Amino acid sequence: MSVFAAREAAAGTGSPLATLPADTSGADLWHALGAQNRLAGVYRGNDPRRGVDPAALSTLLTDVDRRFGVGSTLAVTVPLATCLPLLAHGTGPATHTLADSLDGHTVVALAATDEDSGCDLAALDTRVTFDGDRVRLDGTKRWITNATTCGAALVLARHRPGPHFTNFTWVLVPADAPGVRAEPAGTDLFDGSGTGHLAFDGVRLTREHVVGGTGRGLSAFAAHIATERLAGALWAVALCERVLRDTARHLGRRRQGGGVLWDREAIRQRWAGALLRSRQHRALTESLTEAVAARRDTAAAALLKASAAETVEHVLDVCAHLQGAHGFRTGGPQQLRAQAALFGIGGGTTEVVLDIMAETAPLAGAGELP
Repeated sequence: MSVFAAREAAAGTGSPLATLPADTSGADLWHALGAQNRLAGVYRGNDPRRGVDPAALSTLLTDVDRRFGVGSTLAVTVPLATCLPLLAHGTGPATHTLADSLDGHTVVALAATDEDSGCDLAALDTRVTFDGDRVRLDGTKRWITNATTCGAALVLARHRPGPHFTNFTWVLVPADAPGVRAEPAGTDLFDGSGTGHLAFDGVRLTREHVVGGTGRGLSAFAAHIATERLAGALWAVALCERVLRDTARHLGRRRQGGGVLWDREAIRQRWAGALLRSRQHRALTESLTEAVAARRDTAAAALLKASAAETVEHVLDVCAHLQGAHGFRTGGPQQLRAQAALFGIGGGTTEVVLDIMAETAPLAGAGELP
């Protein structure tokens, strides 16, 4: 059964999430999903070390997107796709935090992007220094999902200067450790995501809080960013299909002259053009899911991320226009458009993944490429 066929088969079974209010925060949603054993269920054999089960992940993201806002969905997606698989390769505190996270008791924030360098991770300034069996962490992370609601943060820091990929290390930092400060980001977007900034001022921890080994930060992140990009592509499918359905319903009810807007050929054709883009992205995602989920194919993941960003932007632009003033309601496509820009920014900008595509595209022999 394909990833989307499995999702649609599960859609008719009902969801315990239906009892939660639509404005449930990401942290509360995480707790609920853990209590229902749905967090562990997105991984093969309920084990994050084995990678995601794409059908289960797609089903969960579709269920969450249908009922809750972009911010709350984001707050669930990032830890599922990246934090928990990274923690699965740790020991000591990482093992305990992973167990608590899968049960829904702890939300973990992925603190990778720095104050000044943004998604250029090789240029980040956050530092970890080692002194025997102790470590010290200093630096600032910006625009971090779950920053204000997490129980712990998985922090990417450099342990020596220079951009070489072996100069970076993951550190698991309890949110209540002395020297940790969180503040909300100055935005009205992404309600429920806990998005904010994290500052680390002389945070001292035991060396057990290093996750995955010293010098393996960027290599571990590269191994798991493909899964985050797959999750974004699956979420984009759910989001676009939901907005297209809502728009078609609106057009079928909105009176115009002696009929409804849906009766107008030009309107139907414009809606169908957006549907075409959505279906193309869905087909691409279906075709590349196994390559990303099973083999962590970075080129395939880059293609999916670029497709997700451009498809979401196009579909929401069309649907926002077709819904007219109705599109400005809370949760409508106009509000979604601003938030959905994250598909082209978070986890690497569209330009970054397009560059990966250009470098890996098998369109010509080596001698024919520029």
